[in-house]
Amino acid sequence: MAIQSFSELDLKPELLQGIVAMGFETPTPIQSEALPIALEGRDLIGQAQTGTGKTATYGIPILQRLEPNRPVQALILCPTRELAIQVAEELTRIGRFLPARALPVYGGQAIERQIHALRQGPPIVVGTPGRLLDHLRRGTLSLEGVRFLVLDEADEMLDMGFIDDVEAILAETPAERQTMLFSATLPEPVERLARRFLREPARVRVAAPTLTVPAIEQYWVEVRDREKLEALCRFVDVEDPGMALVFCRTKRGVDELADHLQERGYSAQALHGDLSQRERDRVMAQFRSGQLEILVATDVAARGLDIEGVDYVFNYDIPQDPEVYVHRVGRTARAGRSGVAITFVTPRERSLLRLIERLTRARIERRAVPTVAEVRERHFRALAERVLDALEAGEGAPEEEEAQAVPEAEPDLAPYARIAHELLEQYESEQVVAHLLRMLDTGARSGALAEEEPSGPADFGDTGAEPGMVRLFIDIGRRDRVRPGDIVGAIAGESGIPGSVIGRIDIYDRFTFVEVPQEHAARVLRAMRDNQIRGKSVNIEPARRDR
Repeated sequence: MAIQSFSELDLKPELLQGIVAMGFETPTPIQSEALPIALEGRDLIGQAQTGTGKTATYGIPILQRLEPNRPVQALILCPTRELAIQVAEELTRIGRFLPARALPVYGGQAIERQIHALRQGPPIVVGTPGRLLDHLRRGTLSLEGVRFLVLDEADEMLDMGFIDDVEAILAETPAERQTMLFSATLPEPVERLARRFLREPARVRVAAPTLTVPAIEQYWVEVRDREKLEALCRFVDVEDPGMALVFCRTKRGVDELADHLQERGYSAQALHGDLSQRERDRVMAQFRSGQLEILVATDVAARGLDIEGVDYVFNYDIPQDPEVYVHRVGRTARAGRSGVAITFVTPRERSLLRLIERLTRARIERRAVPTVAEVRERHFRALAERVLDALEAGEGAPEEEEAQAVPEAEPDLAPYARIAHELLEQYESEQVVAHLLRMLDTGARSGALAEEEPSGPADFGDTGAEPGMVRLFIDIGRRDRVRPGDIVGAIAGESGIPGSVIGRIDIYDRFTFVEVPQEHAARVLRAMRDNQIRGKSVNIEPARRDR
């Protein structure tokens, strides 16, 4: 019988806690159908595409029935090392509150390291057929205690020529075991393998959905997990979306991202299932009214939302299910409007991206993360727009024949108009406007020009920063409870540079590294001299490359 919630299963409290911590709120179709069968201990054939939640489908029953202090009870075969690593990591996260861990074993990694790890007796081993067979022949892996056997993406393994290796490995496992086979397709070689090694298996088939993506601009960006926040901030700064939806995989991820964005000065709020209905209504009212720039949400929280005016959708975490991708990006381009969807993809998630492209029949173009120079250019354009808005709000330019006279102005502008006339008689107009813009940008006071920068950026040598940036060292860190928002706020507030041009921030226990544009580095060092962050006096200096 299909389930609608993980709570319907009689799972260990620690396992259910791990499922909740992963952010899994409702079972996927394959999980809904197959979990009750797998938990009974029956052999199973699951036909489903990659990205439909297969790992948890076989992982939850294994973690539920593992016995303590017994080595190699579960063996999972994967066609590629990337999938083996991904599966091992996900199983370890789901079972984080249990005495269970999964060890990936694959070619390309030092075999001595794997031999040492296998001697520790991991309860779950996830590996590629070639390397597993190598360990069996060396005698460094014993399968006599295997109670659970999984063939993940069986058709891929056979297509890659692993059929003989797979059969040799299966022949080394005990006859009394539970075997689960998952495959996107079931060609005759896979069926033959199933008839030989599975006992009266139940079959669960989840048809590949026919998905249609709205006619919107779709892009993907390759980033590492630690780079996602900076990438998102740069896109928001450069693209300047009026209303943006950002999707994370888990509730914890939503909360953490919303906090980080708020620390950096963005108008952002979180939306997920743990909020009360009153809180959800308040957040949605703020977003619809334009008070919020960014709404960070989980998939479940965003279901059924009909919000007009969303310009951008960011997939901060790429969805595991292509159908979820379609639902997410469909939040934009409502009511005939144009829209943009940008998906962050880590190197290990490229296969998920290809699956989404294949099933949606959509071409998702690659984009690069905006550079610091592009962020600065957008900031300067925004300054110009502020001046233009102020000009357009006035009475307009004087007639040409009156250009030599001091123009009449609104009463509150009259003193400034007279000074402007005098300045323009002495200096070129471009110089006057440029200096005024710099004063506006740096927050200069009392009508005085901002402190002059050196003629050209100072040379700090190689500080380990990206091109055009200088990496600074600050002797305050995590133990002082410092956060990125504290660093940005202190530097922007004291030096007057816009917070949006501050680059990467790495906070360690006792110190912090922060990158600032090279042309502003000297100003930042002067401004932060003898200043404090979170009430503590700090020392700031250019970083050394060897730090």
